Amino acid sequence: MYEPIRTKSVDPRIGGHRADYPRSSRSEALDIQLAGHLAALLTVTDDLGLDEAAARIAAEVARLRGAQPTRAPQQPGHDAEAAAALHHRAHDLAARALLVAASRADTTVAILAAGRMDAHAAALDLVGAP
Repeated sequence: MYEPIRTKSVDPRIGGHRADYPRSSRSEALDIQLAGHLAALLTVTDDLGLDEAAARIAAEVARLRGAQPTRAPQQPGHDAEAAAALHHRAHDLAARALLVAASRADTTVAILAAGRMDAHAAALDLVGAP
């Protein structure tokens, strides 16, 4: 029913050596992913003007990346709707960071992310956002 393949694969990696291509371990990939989620959370936290929380997040990003993160200048105050949207975004980013931190068994970041989730949930309750 099926005809066997008679031509060689055109994929250049076939027949190449594994060392020819950069690979990262699962741990390195999780470090990169976690640093990315924390950097995004840092941007939103800076935008909300939460300096103490931003400093803690920046310290963890620096630990994971080995360099200080680039920080955006703070925006002036936001209206209630914009602030609620930022708190929603920050809550989601903290949840993603918590998930990756749990898979990586990074207790420090997991505690930080869970605390940020609680803080943003409380802020959303104050403004009455769903």
